[in-house]
Amino acid sequence: MSSPHSSLLTDHYELTMVSAALKDGTADRQCVFEVFTRRLPTGRRYGVVAGTARLVELIREFRFDSAEVDWLREAGVVDEQTAAWLSRFRFTGDIEGYAEGELFFPGSPILTVSGTFAECVMLETLALSVLNHDCAIAAAAARMVTAARGRTVIEMGSRRAHEEAAVAAARSAYLAGFGFTSNLAAGQRYGIPTAGTAAHAFTLLHDDEATAFASQVAAQGKGTTLLVDTYDIAQGIRNAIAVAGPDLRAIRIDSGDLSVLAHHSRELLDSLGATETKIIVSGDLDEYAIAALAAEPVDMYGAGTAVVTGSGAPTAGLVYKLVEVDGRPVVKRSENKATVGGRKVAIRRHKPTGTATEEIVVSQGVPDHRPNDRLLQRSFVVAGEPVELPGLVESREHLRQCLISIPWEGLKLSAGDPTIPVTVVPTS
Repeated sequence: MSSPHSSLLTDHYELTMVSAALKDGTADRQCVFEVFTRRLPTGRRYGVVAGTARLVELIREFRFDSAEVDWLREAGVVDEQTAAWLSRFRFTGDIEGYAEGELFFPGSPILTVSGTFAECVMLETLALSVLNHDCAIAAAAARMVTAARGRTVIEMGSRRAHEEAAVAAARSAYLAGFGFTSNLAAGQRYGIPTAGTAAHAFTLLHDDEATAFASQVAAQGKGTTLLVDTYDIAQGIRNAIAVAGPDLRAIRIDSGDLSVLAHHSRELLDSLGATETKIIVSGDLDEYAIAALAAEPVDMYGAGTAVVTGSGAPTAGLVYKLVEVDGRPVVKRSENKATVGGRKVAIRRHKPTGTATEEIVVSQGVPDHRPNDRLLQRSFVVAGEPVELPGLVESREHLRQCLISIPWEGLKLSAGDPTIPVTVVPTS
């Protein structure tokens, strides 16, 4: 879903470079840019590629209309030559990269953009803003799904994010394995199943809790979820079952010691004959809180703030670097920020059992292919035209399979080194 102002999703310094390159004649030199990270967030063992399909759609609509060009000229951002170039701009190059749902590690070339210098450099801010956000959310969400051990996780973070970031976050969370989102825009745009229940305000609106529950059940049926912790949780559960009967779908607990409350709530529900009524817990849950509840009788988790903010790592730390000019590798030599020049090709190496062991990245060449190797890059855009990409459900399954393929220690929540070592072979 493109923004109505997608053409201005760029930075001043990008137009500075384009203006200078147009003047000195280097704007049309054929270049290759790559997106990668030098390191994962502290303690993380893998990253998750997300947002590629969103990015391709934004690039498809990436244009500068006359009003935007006029504003840039009047604001002194561009000169007449650059203004004329922007008025007819469209990306005509090629883009390839790792599939959505693929895992990545430091040095993985997850996106490769090829074309003229001017058109490629114009995409830097757009590409990084989409990928840094979506990859961060997907990695955090994947850790939560692992911690949930097969129990459903619901994304409930819209109120803790920018309105458009909330939709993108819901998409990334679903890609990572969440079962539902409360964000209806994400449901409409991406076909993600939606779920939700009433808040405390609805209970407080009524004269008593039972009346509020009766109203909700009358409107939504017994398949609804009743929030039972507005006053006293035990009495809330009794009221819920008294109103809805023992076949109430679920109750939700949003505060307190969730471990203790889940245990007592299960006992109380069972004693009331509501043995099939599910328990949903929410309230500032992250992957560690979810893991701590693994032994408790919790059926679903609601995650909000932590997932939409990357659970402490709100950006994936991705960078967009020039690696080749007119077929010649170029490198940055800054201390601690050096790059390996040349277009890269990457494969993931596996044991015969399917366990991933290594990632091989070759500059200006092709890795030696062995049995059980898997090529990681695929085409997204060819000569400016997007190719058909896998759907969200297919990408979700791809990530599930990738997580199965990594060594078991890669799924630990404790701090550790990246699960798969990346060997970058420079051009000879």
